[in-house]
Amino acid sequence: MNTHFIAIGGSAMHNLAIALKDKGYQVTGSDDAIFEPSKSRLEMKGILPPEMGWFPDKITSEIDAVILGMHAHQDNPELARAKELGLKIYSYPEFLYEQSKNKTRVVIAGSHGKTTITSMILHVLNFHQKEVDFMVGAQLEGFDCMVKLTEDNDFMVLEGDEYLSSPIDLRSKFLLYQPNIALLSGIAWDHINVFKTFDDYIEQFRKFVASITPGGVLVYNEEDIEVVKVVEAAENYFRKIPYKTPEYEINNGQVYLKTEIGDIPLSVFGAHNLLNLEGARHICQQLGIMDEGFYEAIMSFKGASKRLEKVQREDNGTLYKDFAHAPSKVKATVKAFKEQFTKEKTYGFLELHTYSSLNPIFLEQYDHAMDGLDEAIVFYSEDALKIKRMEPISPDLIKEKFKNNHLKVFTNAEDLHAYWHTLDKATGAYLMMSSGNFGGLDLTR
Repeated sequence: MNTHFIAIGGSAMHNLAIALKDKGYQVTGSDDAIFEPSKSRLEMKGILPPEMGWFPDKITSEIDAVILGMHAHQDNPELARAKELGLKIYSYPEFLYEQSKNKTRVVIAGSHGKTTITSMILHVLNFHQKEVDFMVGAQLEGFDCMVKLTEDNDFMVLEGDEYLSSPIDLRSKFLLYQPNIALLSGIAWDHINVFKTFDDYIEQFRKFVASITPGGVLVYNEEDIEVVKVVEAAENYFRKIPYKTPEYEINNGQVYLKTEIGDIPLSVFGAHNLLNLEGARHICQQLGIMDEGFYEAIMSFKGASKRLEKVQREDNGTLYKDFAHAPSKVKATVKAFKEQFTKEKTYGFLELHTYSSLNPIFLEQYDHAMDGLDEAIVFYSEDALKIKRMEPISPDLIKEKFKNNHLKVFTNAEDLHAYWHTLDKATGAYLMMSSGNFGGLDLTR
Protein backbone atom coordinates (compact mmCIF):
# COMPACT_ATOMS: atom_id res chain seq x y z
CA MET A 1 0.00 0.00 0.00
CA ASN A 2 1.31 3.45 -0.97
CA THR A 3 0.73 6.05 1.77
CA HIS A 4 1.59 9.73 2.03
CA PHE A 5 1.59 11.75 5.26
CA ILE A 6 0.79 15.46 5.23
CA ALA A 7 2.51 16.74 8.43
CA ILE A 8 4.55 13.58 9.02
CA GLY A 9 6.65 15.07 11.84
CA GLY A 10 4.02 15.14 14.61
CA SER A 11 4.54 13.00 17.69
CA ALA A 12 1.64 10.74 16.76
CA MET A 13 1.98 10.97 12.97
CA HIS A 14 5.63 9.97 12.80
CA ASN A 15 4.97 6.91 14.98
CA LEU A 16 2.20 5.81 12.61
CA ALA A 17 4.49 6.39 9.62
CA ILE A 18 7.17 4.19 11.21
CA ALA A 19 4.60 1.50 12.05
CA LEU A 20 3.41 1.39 8.44
CA LYS A 21 6.98 1.27 7.17
CA ASP A 22 7.63 -1.68 9.50
CA LYS A 23 4.47 -3.33 8.16
CA GLY A 24 5.88 -3.16 4.64
CA TYR A 25 3.93 -0.19 3.28
CA GLN A 26 5.42 2.40 0.97
CA VAL A 27 5.62 5.59 3.07
CA THR A 28 6.33 9.18 2.03
CA GLY A 29 5.57 12.45 3.78
CA SER A 30 5.98 16.19 4.03
CA ASP A 31 6.13 18.83 6.74
CA ASP A 32 7.20 22.44 7.12
CA ALA A 33 9.20 21.71 10.30
CA ILE A 34 10.28 18.48 12.01
CA PHE A 35 11.91 18.43 15.43
CA GLU A 36 13.61 15.81 17.57
CA PRO A 37 13.06 13.02 18.30
CA SER A 38 10.75 12.69 15.27
CA LYS A 39 13.48 13.83 12.88
CA SER A 40 16.08 11.20 13.89
CA ARG A 41 13.52 8.41 14.09
CA LEU A 42 12.14 9.13 10.61
CA GLU A 43 15.67 9.43 9.23
CA MET A 44 16.64 6.07 10.72
CA LYS A 45 13.72 4.44 8.87
CA GLY A 46 14.56 6.21 5.62
CA ILE A 47 11.31 8.19 5.49
CA LEU A 48 12.48 11.67 6.54
CA PRO A 49 11.45 14.19 3.85
CA PRO A 50 14.59 15.38 2.01
CA GLU A 51 13.52 19.01 2.41
CA MET A 52 10.98 20.93 4.45
CA GLY A 53 7.86 22.38 2.87
CA TRP A 54 4.77 21.35 0.97
CA PHE A 55 5.15 19.89 -2.54
CA PRO A 56 1.93 19.23 -4.48
CA ASP A 57 3.89 17.30 -7.12
CA LYS A 58 4.46 14.58 -4.51
CA ILE A 59 0.73 13.85 -4.68
CA THR A 60 0.08 11.45 -7.53
CA SER A 61 -2.69 9.06 -8.52
CA GLU A 62 -0.47 6.14 -7.40
CA ILE A 63 -1.07 7.03 -3.73
CA ASP A 64 -3.60 4.72 -2.07
CA ALA A 65 -4.06 6.74 1.13
CA VAL A 66 -3.26 10.29 2.22
CA ILE A 67 -3.06 10.68 6.00
CA LEU A 68 -3.69 14.24 7.17
CA GLY A 69 -2.24 15.54 10.43
CA MET A 70 -3.67 18.28 12.67
CA HIS A 71 -0.59 20.44 12.09
CA ALA A 72 -1.61 20.99 8.47
CA HIS A 73 -4.07 23.74 7.50
CA GLN A 74 -7.23 23.46 5.44
CA ASP A 75 -5.57 25.33 2.56
CA ASN A 76 -2.51 23.05 2.47
CA PRO A 77 -1.38 22.75 -1.17
CA GLU A 78 -0.76 18.99 -0.92
CA LEU A 79 -4.26 18.52 0.53
CA ALA A 80 -5.72 20.57 -2.32
CA ARG A 81 -3.92 18.38 -4.86
CA ALA A 82 -5.13 15.18 -3.15
CA LYS A 83 -8.73 16.45 -3.32
CA GLU A 84 -8.27 17.41 -6.97
CA LEU A 85 -7.13 13.85 -7.80
CA GLY A 86 -9.96 12.32 -5.77
CA LEU A 87 -7.58 10.42 -3.50
CA LYS A 88 -8.80 8.84 -0.26
CA ILE A 89 -7.88 11.21 2.58
CA TYR A 90 -7.81 9.83 6.12
CA SER A 91 -7.45 11.49 9.47
CA TYR A 92 -5.04 9.77 11.87
CA PRO A 93 -7.81 8.06 13.91
CA GLU A 94 -9.79 7.16 10.78
CA PHE A 95 -6.79 5.33 9.36
CA LEU A 96 -6.19 3.53 12.67
CA TYR A 97 -9.78 2.31 12.56
CA GLU A 98 -9.28 0.99 9.04
CA GLN A 99 -6.24 -0.92 10.29
CA SER A 100 -8.16 -2.41 13.23
CA LYS A 101 -11.76 -2.82 12.04
CA ASN A 102 -11.44 -6.62 12.03
CA LYS A 103 -9.85 -6.72 15.48
CA THR A 104 -11.22 -6.33 19.02
CA ARG A 105 -10.65 -2.63 19.74
CA VAL A 106 -9.86 -1.52 23.30
CA VAL A 107 -10.14 2.28 23.69
CA ILE A 108 -8.96 4.14 26.81
CA ALA A 109 -10.62 7.56 27.13
CA GLY A 110 -10.96 10.36 29.68
CA SER A 111 -9.79 13.90 30.37
CA HIS A 112 -6.95 12.61 32.51
CA GLY A 113 -5.14 9.33 33.10
CA LYS A 114 -5.68 7.79 29.67
CA THR A 115 -2.01 7.79 28.67
CA THR A 116 -0.93 6.25 31.97
CA ILE A 117 -3.69 3.61 31.91
CA THR A 118 -2.90 2.67 28.30
CA SER A 119 0.79 2.46 29.19
CA MET A 120 0.04 0.25 32.21
CA ILE A 121 -2.00 -2.13 30.07
CA LEU A 122 0.74 -2.38 27.44
CA HIS A 123 3.40 -2.88 30.13
CA VAL A 124 1.46 -5.80 31.62
CA LEU A 125 0.79 -7.38 28.21
CA ASN A 126 4.42 -6.96 27.21
CA PHE A 127 5.57 -8.49 30.53
CA HIS A 128 3.51 -11.59 29.78
CA GLN A 129 4.54 -11.60 26.10
CA LYS A 130 0.97 -11.11 24.91
CA GLU A 131 1.06 -9.63 21.40
CA VAL A 132 -1.40 -6.83 20.58
CA ASP A 133 -1.53 -3.92 18.18
CA PHE A 134 -1.55 -0.53 19.90
CA MET A 135 -1.34 3.24 19.81
CA VAL A 136 -0.34 5.32 22.82
CA GLY A 137 0.63 8.98 23.06
CA ALA A 138 3.74 8.69 25.27
CA GLN A 139 7.04 6.89 25.00
CA LEU A 140 7.04 3.74 27.13
CA GLU A 141 10.08 1.89 28.44
CA GLY A 142 10.66 -1.29 26.47
CA PHE A 143 8.89 -0.04 23.31
CA ASP A 144 10.71 1.41 20.29
CA CYS A 145 7.62 2.76 18.54
CA MET A 146 4.34 3.73 20.18
CA VAL A 147 2.21 2.48 17.27
CA LYS A 148 2.13 -1.17 16.28
CA LEU A 149 0.07 -2.55 13.40
CA THR A 150 0.02 -6.17 12.24
CA GLU A 151 -2.19 -8.46 10.19
CA ASP A 152 -2.18 -11.23 12.81
CA ASN A 153 -2.94 -9.76 16.27
CA ASP A 154 -6.51 -10.12 17.54
CA PHE A 155 -6.59 -7.00 19.77
CA MET A 156 -5.74 -3.33 19.32
CA VAL A 157 -5.32 -1.06 22.35
CA LEU A 158 -5.88 2.62 21.56
CA GLU A 159 -5.48 5.75 23.63
CA GLY A 160 -8.69 7.65 22.86
CA ASP A 161 -8.31 11.41 22.57
CA GLU A 162 -11.29 13.76 22.55
CA TYR A 163 -9.50 16.41 20.45
CA LEU A 164 -10.34 17.02 16.79
CA SER A 165 -9.44 14.39 14.19
CA SER A 166 -8.02 16.63 11.44
CA PRO A 167 -8.36 20.12 9.94
CA ILE A 168 -11.17 18.82 7.72
CA ASP A 169 -12.73 16.35 10.16
CA LEU A 170 -13.90 18.11 13.32
CA ARG A 171 -15.11 14.98 15.12
CA SER A 172 -13.36 13.95 18.33
CA LYS A 173 -10.73 11.33 17.53
CA PHE A 174 -12.15 8.69 19.83
CA LEU A 175 -15.51 8.78 18.03
CA LEU A 176 -13.96 7.02 15.05
CA TYR A 177 -12.73 3.90 16.86
CA GLN A 178 -16.05 2.13 17.69
CA PRO A 179 -14.65 0.26 20.73
CA ASN A 180 -15.58 -3.28 21.70
CA ILE A 181 -14.03 -2.66 25.12
CA ALA A 182 -13.75 0.87 26.51
CA LEU A 183 -12.57 2.67 29.64
CA LEU A 184 -13.63 6.12 30.83
CA SER A 185 -11.27 7.53 33.47
CA GLY A 186 -12.73 10.96 34.19
CA ILE A 187 -14.28 14.10 32.72
CA ALA A 188 -12.96 17.60 33.45
CA TRP A 189 -13.40 20.45 30.97
CA ASP A 190 -10.44 20.90 28.62
CA HIS A 191 -9.67 22.20 25.11
CA ILE A 192 -11.91 25.23 25.52
CA ASN A 193 -10.64 26.66 22.23
CA VAL A 194 -12.69 23.88 20.60
CA PHE A 195 -15.36 23.03 23.18
CA LYS A 196 -16.72 26.40 24.21
CA THR A 197 -18.93 25.12 27.04
CA PHE A 198 -18.59 22.31 29.56
CA ASP A 199 -21.73 20.65 28.18
CA ASP A 200 -20.28 20.73 24.66
CA TYR A 201 -17.20 18.97 26.06
CA ILE A 202 -19.27 16.38 27.96
CA GLU A 203 -21.28 15.72 24.79
CA GLN A 204 -18.18 14.21 23.20
CA PHE A 205 -18.05 11.60 25.97
CA ARG A 206 -21.78 10.89 25.62
CA LYS A 207 -21.14 10.19 21.94
CA PHE A 208 -18.12 8.07 22.83
CA VAL A 209 -20.14 5.84 25.16
CA ALA A 210 -22.87 5.62 22.50
CA SER A 211 -20.23 4.40 20.01
CA ILE A 212 -19.42 1.25 22.03
CA THR A 213 -20.38 -1.75 19.90
CA PRO A 214 -23.55 -3.63 20.95
CA GLY A 215 -22.79 -6.07 23.77
CA GLY A 216 -19.43 -4.42 24.45
CA VAL A 217 -17.83 -3.54 27.79
CA LEU A 218 -17.29 -0.20 29.54
CA VAL A 219 -14.93 0.02 32.52
CA TYR A 220 -15.54 3.36 34.23
CA ASN A 221 -14.40 5.45 37.21
CA GLU A 222 -17.31 5.42 39.66
CA GLU A 223 -15.66 8.18 41.77
CA ASP A 224 -16.13 10.75 38.98
CA ILE A 225 -19.61 12.30 39.14
CA GLU A 226 -19.62 13.41 35.49
CA VAL A 227 -18.57 9.95 34.31
CA VAL A 228 -21.35 8.32 36.31
CA LYS A 229 -23.92 10.72 34.82
CA VAL A 230 -22.79 9.89 31.29
CA VAL A 231 -22.84 6.13 31.94
CA GLU A 232 -26.25 6.18 33.61
CA ALA A 233 -27.76 8.22 30.77
CA ALA A 234 -26.47 5.88 28.05
CA GLU A 235 -29.22 4.12 26.09
CA ASN A 236 -27.12 1.60 24.12
CA TYR A 237 -26.46 -1.94 25.36
CA PHE A 238 -23.09 -2.75 26.94
CA ARG A 239 -21.74 -4.31 30.14
CA LYS A 240 -20.74 -1.82 32.85
CA ILE A 241 -17.77 -2.44 35.16
CA PRO A 242 -17.13 0.32 37.75
CA TYR A 243 -13.79 0.83 39.51
CA LYS A 244 -12.51 3.01 42.36
CA THR A 245 -9.28 3.85 44.19
CA PRO A 246 -7.93 0.67 45.82
CA GLU A 247 -6.53 0.49 49.34
CA TYR A 248 -2.84 1.34 49.69
CA GLU A 249 -0.30 2.59 52.21
CA ILE A 250 3.03 4.37 52.16
CA ASN A 251 5.86 3.04 54.37
CA ASN A 252 9.19 4.89 54.32
CA GLY A 253 8.44 6.37 50.92
CA GLN A 254 7.41 3.03 49.39
CA VAL A 255 3.84 2.63 48.12
CA TYR A 256 2.17 -0.72 48.77
CA LEU A 257 -1.07 -1.82 47.13
CA LYS A 258 -3.28 -3.79 49.53
CA THR A 259 -4.62 -6.89 47.77
CA GLU A 260 -6.12 -10.29 48.57
CA ILE A 261 -2.79 -11.93 47.76
CA GLY A 262 -0.75 -9.57 49.97
CA ASP A 263 0.89 -6.15 49.82
CA ILE A 264 2.24 -5.33 46.35
CA PRO A 265 5.16 -2.83 46.20
CA LEU A 266 4.83 -0.30 43.38
CA SER A 267 7.25 1.92 41.47
CA VAL A 268 4.66 4.70 41.02
CA PHE A 269 2.94 6.86 43.63
CA GLY A 270 -0.16 9.00 44.05
CA ALA A 271 -3.82 8.19 44.60
CA HIS A 272 -4.61 9.10 40.98
CA ASN A 273 -2.05 6.55 39.75
CA LEU A 274 -3.55 3.89 42.02
CA LEU A 275 -6.95 4.72 40.51
CA ASN A 276 -5.42 4.44 37.02
CA LEU A 277 -3.92 1.10 38.00
CA GLU A 278 -7.29 -0.24 39.06
CA GLY A 279 -8.82 0.71 35.72
CA ALA A 280 -5.93 -0.99 33.91
CA ARG A 281 -6.44 -4.14 36.02
CA HIS A 282 -10.07 -4.45 34.89
CA ILE A 283 -9.13 -3.98 31.25
CA CYS A 284 -6.39 -6.61 31.53
CA GLN A 285 -8.97 -9.03 32.93
CA GLN A 286 -10.94 -8.54 29.71
CA LEU A 287 -7.78 -9.42 27.80
CA GLY A 288 -7.16 -12.63 29.73
CA ILE A 289 -4.67 -11.42 32.36
CA MET A 290 -5.94 -12.33 35.83
CA ASP A 291 -5.08 -10.46 39.02
CA GLU A 292 -2.01 -12.41 40.09
CA GLY A 293 -0.44 -11.96 36.67
CA PHE A 294 -1.39 -8.29 36.62
CA TYR A 295 0.18 -7.56 40.02
CA GLU A 296 3.32 -9.48 39.10
CA ALA A 297 3.79 -7.27 36.06
CA ILE A 298 2.67 -3.91 37.43
CA MET A 299 5.31 -3.89 40.17
CA SER A 300 7.93 -2.98 37.55
CA PHE A 301 5.88 -0.24 35.86
CA LYS A 302 7.77 3.03 36.35
CA GLY A 303 5.30 5.37 34.68
CA ALA A 304 4.68 6.85 31.26
CA SER A 305 7.00 9.49 29.90
CA LYS A 306 6.45 12.90 31.54
CA ARG A 307 3.91 11.51 34.01
CA LEU A 308 5.53 12.00 37.43
CA GLU A 309 8.77 11.04 35.73
CA LYS A 310 11.88 11.25 37.90
CA VAL A 311 14.65 13.38 36.40
CA GLN A 312 18.24 12.31 37.02
CA ARG A 313 20.04 15.40 38.22
CA GLU A 314 23.78 16.00 38.46
CA ASP A 315 23.38 16.81 42.18
CA ASN A 316 21.11 13.76 42.78
CA GLY A 317 18.32 16.13 43.86
CA THR A 318 14.70 14.96 43.96
CA LEU A 319 12.90 16.34 40.91
CA TYR A 320 9.90 15.04 38.98
CA LYS A 321 8.42 16.37 35.77
CA ASP A 322 4.83 15.93 34.76
CA PHE A 323 2.82 16.81 31.66
CA ALA A 324 0.07 18.20 33.92
CA HIS A 325 -1.30 21.53 32.75
CA ALA A 326 -5.09 21.12 32.82
CA PRO A 327 -6.55 21.97 36.26
CA SER A 328 -7.75 18.48 37.20
CA LYS A 329 -4.34 17.03 36.31
CA VAL A 330 -2.48 19.70 38.29
CA LYS A 331 -4.62 19.11 41.38
CA ALA A 332 -4.17 15.34 41.25
CA THR A 333 -0.43 15.58 40.66
CA VAL A 334 0.13 18.11 43.45
CA LYS A 335 -1.89 15.97 45.85
CA ALA A 336 0.17 12.89 44.98
CA PHE A 337 3.43 14.79 45.36
CA LYS A 338 2.53 16.19 48.79
CA GLU A 339 1.42 12.76 49.98
CA GLN A 340 4.65 11.16 48.82
CA PHE A 341 7.08 13.79 50.16
CA THR A 342 5.96 14.61 53.68
CA LYS A 343 9.39 15.21 55.23
CA GLU A 344 10.96 17.39 52.52
CA LYS A 345 10.27 20.99 51.61
CA THR A 346 8.13 20.83 48.49
CA TYR A 347 8.44 23.14 45.48
CA GLY A 348 5.83 23.13 42.72
CA PHE A 349 6.36 24.89 39.37
CA LEU A 350 3.50 25.20 36.85
CA GLU A 351 3.83 26.61 33.34
CA LEU A 352 0.69 27.98 31.71
CA HIS A 353 1.09 28.08 27.95
CA THR A 354 -1.85 26.34 26.27
CA TYR A 355 -4.75 28.34 24.88
CA SER A 356 -7.05 27.02 27.59
CA SER A 357 -4.72 27.59 30.52
CA LEU A 358 -4.18 31.22 29.51
CA ASN A 359 -7.90 31.99 29.17
CA PRO A 360 -9.16 34.15 32.10
CA ILE A 361 -12.50 32.31 32.12
CA PHE A 362 -10.84 28.90 32.26
CA LEU A 363 -8.39 30.07 34.96
CA GLU A 364 -11.28 29.74 37.43
CA GLN A 365 -10.75 25.96 37.24
CA TYR A 366 -7.33 26.29 38.93
CA ASP A 367 -8.74 27.37 42.30
CA HIS A 368 -6.54 26.00 45.13
CA ALA A 369 -4.64 23.83 42.62
CA MET A 370 -1.25 24.64 44.18
CA ASP A 371 -2.29 24.67 47.84
CA GLY A 372 -0.21 22.78 50.36
CA LEU A 373 3.14 23.17 48.61
CA ASP A 374 5.81 24.96 50.61
CA GLU A 375 6.70 27.03 47.55
CA ALA A 376 4.29 27.40 44.61
CA ILE A 377 5.44 29.04 41.39
CA VAL A 378 3.42 29.82 38.25
CA PHE A 379 5.12 30.85 35.02
CA TYR A 380 3.59 32.15 31.81
CA SER A 381 5.15 34.14 29.01
CA GLU A 382 3.79 37.55 28.12
CA ASP A 383 5.29 36.98 24.67
CA ALA A 384 3.23 33.79 24.31
CA LEU A 385 0.08 35.78 24.98
CA LYS A 386 1.02 38.23 22.23
CA ILE A 387 1.73 35.38 19.77
CA LYS A 388 -1.65 33.81 20.57
CA ARG A 389 -3.25 37.28 20.22
CA MET A 390 -4.65 37.05 23.73
CA GLU A 391 -5.22 39.85 26.20
CA PRO A 392 -2.51 40.48 28.85
CA ILE A 393 -2.91 38.70 32.21
CA SER A 394 -1.65 40.25 35.43
CA PRO A 395 0.14 38.24 38.14
CA ASP A 396 -2.52 39.47 40.58
CA LEU A 397 -5.23 37.86 38.45
CA ILE A 398 -3.33 34.56 38.55
CA LYS A 399 -3.17 34.70 42.35
CA GLU A 400 -6.85 35.56 42.50
CA LYS A 401 -7.91 32.67 40.22
CA PHE A 402 -5.66 30.17 42.01
CA LYS A 403 -6.99 31.52 45.33
CA ASN A 404 -3.42 31.59 46.62
CA ASN A 405 -1.84 34.89 47.65
CA HIS A 406 1.48 33.17 48.35
CA LEU A 407 2.07 32.21 44.73
CA LYS A 408 5.23 33.43 43.07
CA VAL A 409 4.30 34.45 39.52
CA PHE A 410 6.86 34.97 36.74
CA THR A 411 5.98 36.36 33.32
CA ASN A 412 9.33 36.07 31.54
CA ALA A 413 11.83 33.25 31.36
CA GLU A 414 14.86 35.27 32.46
CA ASP A 415 13.34 36.11 35.84
CA LEU A 416 12.17 32.52 36.33
CA HIS A 417 15.63 31.16 35.54
CA ALA A 418 17.28 33.66 37.89
CA TYR A 419 14.99 32.50 40.72
CA TRP A 420 15.66 28.84 39.84
CA HIS A 421 19.40 29.33 40.21
CA THR A 422 18.97 30.73 43.74
CA LEU A 423 17.49 27.40 44.93
CA ASP A 424 19.50 24.53 46.37
CA LYS A 425 18.11 21.65 44.33
CA ALA A 426 20.05 19.09 46.36
CA THR A 427 17.55 19.66 49.18
CA GLY A 428 13.78 19.53 49.02
CA ALA A 429 11.50 17.89 46.44
CA TYR A 430 10.70 19.61 43.14
CA LEU A 431 7.64 19.12 40.94
CA MET A 432 7.79 20.63 37.45
CA MET A 433 4.43 20.66 35.63
CA SER A 434 4.30 21.71 32.01
CA SER A 435 3.67 20.57 28.46
CA GLY A 436 6.42 23.03 27.54
CA ASN A 437 9.94 23.57 28.90
CA PHE A 438 9.77 26.62 31.21
CA GLY A 439 11.48 28.82 28.63
CA GLY A 440 14.36 26.41 28.07
CA LEU A 441 15.11 25.54 31.70
CA ASP A 442 17.60 22.67 32.12
CA LEU A 443 16.12 20.43 34.80
CA THR A 444 19.19 18.21 35.09
CA ARG A 445 21.47 20.83 36.66
